[in-house]
Amino acid sequence: MVLNGKRILLIISGGIAAYKSLDLIRRLRERGAEVRPIMTKAAQEFITPLAVGALSSGHVYADLFSREDEQDVGHIRLARDCDLVLVAPATANLMAKIANGLADDLASTVLLATDRPVLLAPAMNPKMWAAAPTRRNVETLKGDGITLIGPMAGEMAESNEAGVGRMAEPLQIVDAVIGMLDDGAKPLKGRTAIVTSGPTHEPIDPVRYIANRSSGKQGHAIAAALARLGADVTLISGPVTIPDPAGVTTVHVERAEEMLEAVTRHLPADIAVMVAAVADWRVAASSGQKIKKQPGEAPAPLALTENPDILKTVGHHQKRPKLVVGFAAETENVEANGRAKLARKGADMIVANDVSPESGVMGGNRNRVKIISAEGIDEWPDLAKDDVAERLAALIAQRLD
Repeated sequence: MVLNGKRILLIISGGIAAYKSLDLIRRLRERGAEVRPIMTKAAQEFITPLAVGALSSGHVYADLFSREDEQDVGHIRLARDCDLVLVAPATANLMAKIANGLADDLASTVLLATDRPVLLAPAMNPKMWAAAPTRRNVETLKGDGITLIGPMAGEMAESNEAGVGRMAEPLQIVDAVIGMLDDGAKPLKGRTAIVTSGPTHEPIDPVRYIANRSSGKQGHAIAAALARLGADVTLISGPVTIPDPAGVTTVHVERAEEMLEAVTRHLPADIAVMVAAVADWRVAASSGQKIKKQPGEAPAPLALTENPDILKTVGHHQKRPKLVVGFAAETENVEANGRAKLARKGADMIVANDVSPESGVMGGNRNRVKIISAEGIDEWPDLAKDDVAERLAALIAQRLD
């Protein structure tokens, strides 16, 4: 586990993004970190110490004048007995305190007393983030050697509010923590990876196309997970509605032929993970004008031609990556079809999954996969797509080690 034995002092301040800190604790502990939480009084208006304590499996600190916690000058002990101090969310108020050396509660006192690295994950309304006092405070904090991650652009909790102010997602914060405490925790550092994601759109005419239901969630998550392990990742994405993942270079394409060209252009690479649900066929000759419906007449039949097989091309390419991973999205005979694809495509591993309508995988947030290789089949439990990505990235790093 990449953070095994690392001690993280997590300060949770009072913003609606405090709910994300619960998932953040889980993500940090999954990677072996010990998490010791401090909650401000305002944070307890959004989430409870009971929930935080249950996830961190430890005592939750909240009161500077606690008779129990302060009998041995507990705030100094907390400030020093850690490898990193993480503030998530970091509100405008707490950032102002840190920037100006105020210490009127446990959180701000610990931050003033610590000699450990400090990472802030700001979260606030976009107008607050853009306000002149906040900008001055941010520059002061950076000048003092404090690291910030985010905030990110997106929708706010308030209705009809959008802009820069969202707290970074838990996995992005974990990545920043790993980067600050890096002591060999990035096993893919120096490696290059190509990941394909999403569907392709094959035009029939200027307004119609052949496509599928792929959302790109799994491919984008895998690209981000590989980047978190240190890989230099190029993501080649078909048309999706989700944002580009942080820390990767994204190339946007529409058609299968464009995707193939982008993939081969970025060879050689150490790793190729072909996740995209590429359309098997395209229209042999798409129309330059919208095909008009004629009353009472059936449409002219579409003449289809086969699209290039991107996985097979990469698996047999003269610049073949050291490790080639393909996906087999099947509605029946998942294991048998996956085995056949492994041999036919020249891949090292096939990630096979059931994408039948009742599975909810296409467009959903969860996946259940089987890892098929020459060594056999490893069936994984039902997992969130982010967790599938994390496990697959770790497996790839292990295979390349």
